[in-house]
Amino acid sequence: MTQPVDRPRSAALELLRAVREDDAYANLVMPQILHGYGMGGRDAGFATELGYGTLRWQGWYDAILAACVTRPWTKVEAPLKDVLRLGAHQLLAMRVPDHAAVDSSCDLARDLGPRSGADARAGFVNAVLRKVARQDEDAWASELAGSRAGDDVDWLATRWSHPVWMVRAFRDALGVRRGELRDLLAANNVPARPVLVARPGRLAPEELWELPEVEPGRWSPLAATVIDGAPDALACVRDGRAGVQDEGSQLVALALSRAPLDGPDELWLDACAGPGGKAALLDGLARERGARLVAVEPHPHRAELVRGSLSLDSSAIVITGDARDRPWGDRLFDRVLIDAPCTGLGALRRRPESRWRRTPADLAALGTLQRDLLRAGVDATRPGGVIAYVTCSPHLAETEFVVSDVLRGRTDVVQENARSLVPEVTDTGEGLTLQLWPHRHGTDAMFLAILRKV
Repeated sequence: MTQPVDRPRSAALELLRAVREDDAYANLVMPQILHGYGMGGRDAGFATELGYGTLRWQGWYDAILAACVTRPWTKVEAPLKDVLRLGAHQLLAMRVPDHAAVDSSCDLARDLGPRSGADARAGFVNAVLRKVARQDEDAWASELAGSRAGDDVDWLATRWSHPVWMVRAFRDALGVRRGELRDLLAANNVPARPVLVARPGRLAPEELWELPEVEPGRWSPLAATVIDGAPDALACVRDGRAGVQDEGSQLVALALSRAPLDGPDELWLDACAGPGGKAALLDGLARERGARLVAVEPHPHRAELVRGSLSLDSSAIVITGDARDRPWGDRLFDRVLIDAPCTGLGALRRRPESRWRRTPADLAALGTLQRDLLRAGVDATRPGGVIAYVTCSPHLAETEFVVSDVLRGRTDVVQENARSLVPEVTDTGEGLTLQLWPHRHGTDAMFLAILRKV
């Protein structure tokens, strides 16, 4: 096998192929690709930015490229589309000289298939990318927008590289503040810095903040933002005293722990515990009060991840099972977390390809599951106990509608003010629920509702 012409660009192209053909998760497969190429340092950083950025802006680049080809964009072969998208990202969003972006893309095109068609593929890529390079992004935006208004949903979806249905969902979730839609879409396209959590009982936040590679978080009293290097380069992350966890995820777990209780506070439940970030945080908080955590996860490999996230001296019980089947038996809990499986629309900053993976059809199946899990959580809570319903999505079908459907007709549970439990956070709107936003708070778009069993 011949050595790739350009290893960082070849690695980025392999990432795009893996996502497209194998439905791979970029954050999981990219480290494997870099390892396979024996790549680190600046080359690894270039390959990662090129691959992730191309996935993130794929919709926008497709619109530009479609205007530069002489045949329908849908008729262009998928591998050539990947090469063209990589070239467009270099030309429009990276400080790569035009000739380097075009020439390296032609080399990638030559390597895609048989020698007999190599020159034709390279010639096609060369012609298209030279058209892309004739003007910058702002000029392309002016040309493609035409007479469409700036708040036109279809145009916003194109310009900010989101599926149209997601843009509509974000607009609805913003409600009276839908004028912030453009800011939200733009924030979704800014890569998020890794955030760490100092796990209670294992590492004091002050110790974490003393590290030169981090700075204190903006909201959570346990958070630190990594400003230099990778999280797994830190000893406290490798040994589990700290974990990688967005501030939004930290805050919703802290909110559950802060809800006032009458009576015992001895047994907590994380009903959807995998892969274990919130379980590790709740376990530390529970142990500081002499309480015990039960963590439930239906998938065996994710249940193992939960066990691995806990400290060696943890008293937590990890159960492999479905929370809808009450695998904990007849026990009733004082605090219950339902971190329900969802579309993940609140974490688009961290998962560049996820916006193209989800469809509106996912909402129906997930909606049934979310309601069933919340009902199971309410049933598992003792009178006077509290339930936190959490999703990493602002979509109303996964947030407000789920809570209102479960509350409808029940007299044994009431909704309480979730926002009052996270007083550190400002600009959280009105109402009983808490909705965080990337463009307002710099966190994932976490949703929280607090219910109390009566």
